Amino acid sequence: MTADVVTGSRRRLPLLFLAPVVLALCVTLLGLWAAGSTAQQVPGIEDAGPLTSWGLPLARVTADISAVATVGALLLAGVLLPGGRGLGPSRMPYLTAAAVAAGLWAVSSVALLVLTLSDLFARPVSAVLDPAMVADFALTSAQGRSYAAMAAAGLALATLCPGVTTVRWARLALVLAVAAVLPPAFTGHSAAAGNHDAAVTSLALHVAGVAVWVGGLLFVLAAAVHRTEGAAVAARHFSPLAGGAFLAVAASGLVNALVRLPLSAAWFTSGYGRMVLLKTAALLILGAVGWWHRRRTLPAIADGTRRPFLRFAAGEVLVMAAAMGLAVALSRTSPPPGAKGSPSPTEELLGFPMPPELGGFPWTPLFTQWHFDPVFAFGTGAAAVLYGVGVRRLRARGDHWPVGRTISWLLGLFVTVVSTMSGLAVYGKVMFSVHMGQHMILAMTVPILLVLGAPATLALRSLPSAGKGEPAGPREALMWLLHSRYVKVISHPAVAGVLFIGSAFAVYSTSWFETLMSSHLGHTAMLFHFLAVGLLFFWVIIGVDPGPRRPPHLGRLFVLMLTMPFHSWFSISLMSSTAIIGAGWWNAVGRTWGPDLAQDQYNGGAIAWATGDIPVLITTIILAAQWVRSDRREARRVDRRIDRGDSGDPLAAYNAYLASLHARDRRLRAAVTRSGGTASPPHTARTARGAEVEES
Repeated sequence: MTADVVTGSRRRLPLLFLAPVVLALCVTLLGLWAAGSTAQQVPGIEDAGPLTSWGLPLARVTADISAVATVGALLLAGVLLPGGRGLGPSRMPYLTAAAVAAGLWAVSSVALLVLTLSDLFARPVSAVLDPAMVADFALTSAQGRSYAAMAAAGLALATLCPGVTTVRWARLALVLAVAAVLPPAFTGHSAAAGNHDAAVTSLALHVAGVAVWVGGLLFVLAAAVHRTEGAAVAARHFSPLAGGAFLAVAASGLVNALVRLPLSAAWFTSGYGRMVLLKTAALLILGAVGWWHRRRTLPAIADGTRRPFLRFAAGEVLVMAAAMGLAVALSRTSPPPGAKGSPSPTEELLGFPMPPELGGFPWTPLFTQWHFDPVFAFGTGAAAVLYGVGVRRLRARGDHWPVGRTISWLLGLFVTVVSTMSGLAVYGKVMFSVHMGQHMILAMTVPILLVLGAPATLALRSLPSAGKGEPAGPREALMWLLHSRYVKVISHPAVAGVLFIGSAFAVYSTSWFETLMSSHLGHTAMLFHFLAVGLLFFWVIIGVDPGPRRPPHLGRLFVLMLTMPFHSWFSISLMSSTAIIGAGWWNAVGRTWGPDLAQDQYNGGAIAWATGDIPVLITTIILAAQWVRSDRREARRVDRRIDRGDSGDPLAAYNAYLASLHARDRRLRAAVTRSGGTASPPHTARTARGAEVEES
């Protein structure tokens, strides 16, 4: 490679970053002009001025692209490029790029904060540049807090990235960058939709997928142009990550679009609908290009031929930039009138209308009232697909995987879907008793099924190992996690038991329950927490996946029997409490049918008490069966040792050692007697022989 080629590649780098920015800005302005989003929408209301009208979307484009660049640079340096734990010369320049992008992200986020304030108050920018007014907006408004959080994260990354020297800290910076792109997803049109919980969750997943996909591709392309060492390895590792991000972006984008604009003629007659269709077309093009990358250009770049990969990747980046410009234009364009309706106060709280009265047995609405939740829908779907891929890989190479484990895993995912999207989820937001049933299923039924599926064991057997000199892959990351100090601490039986029972007391005995119920994000986090502590506890008791050393079966049974009385105590405390748990939430929802709050809370405690015994009985039976099978395996192991002449018993081995010493002494005495000498202790004889050697 000549110096001219290297110089030419480096000269193309500014164009590589400048072209997507210019294209995104042009598409944004064109989309706003076509949709009429910059025109004055309400006659008689003063306009904020052209600086705000045009500057706000431009600042949004700049913030989005700089955020994506920050994520991509950190992803390349901390995950994709090969190397050791330290960041060598090939990866350090991308930390510098991340710092520069993060600084631009912080500045554009501050501009967004000020311009949004100007837009909301319909006043020129010069009229809102009061520090007290800006600070009040940043602290009290949801939009202001989101932009302030982005600015703070960008400033922190711009300050810290130049000092990062290890892969671990680069990955922590990557986590912070991905988390910082999420706050704006919880404001705007999606948060105002009737089904706002699905809209907000799908948009957050959409934004995170776009950041990883676009940013990763942009910097993998930059590494290829710059001929960075390990660029081919980075491209190969990015391919499956890009495939997962594409699926996440496509699925979440479809859900978000349907929530904000249901299927109707408005998809073709309104500017909003046409821009959604254009984004869909761009996504399909990107999917086709990604498939072409995987089939043709990745093998070529592995063989040293860069041109096909560079050509198609550059075109893919430009299409992504155009799609991001359309997204910004969409964020400034209101859906057509009547597309999202005017939600009632109850619907604004719940994310769906008040369900009908829950009648007597058989409680049919629990099975007919369904509500889509993107987090659990996409999560369980991905878990089922990945598990199936792992089983298929094992069987393709002739390895056996028990069918019972697959059935247990899929059944656990099915029960998760039922408990988070059926009538249990709908009525769980308006009735404490149904919520408690949902809690018990997620914490005590689903974990038993999932831990028996042994997902970690399947992953370790089916995932490929990273090659020598390549960055750690998913298998290495899983091994590190299972044997980390953190997992060792939380998987201690005492810690797992305290988390399992203590967290329930902490949530329901404090104001946390009402706070978590008042937010969709908080409610989802609460459900995830119940599921997580249940998985941890039952993994310690009956789990078959590898991990830190577990107590013997008798010790596990003791932990189980010691924990369950506290569960009964928790249930009795709910039934006997006179204070209404989460009274502010239930009063705000305004349920007018069914039992009163006190009776409903008593019913919830009774459900917790009644449903806690069955999982304990099932767990005890499973633990006993595992104990018997373990003893049988140990017996077979001892039999094999005995067949080889090794009993495997330490006491027997020590007795055999003493017997061998006694036999050697007898042989020595017999030899001395035959030579006409006197018998001496073994150590005396050895000393005499040593003296003879010295004299000679």
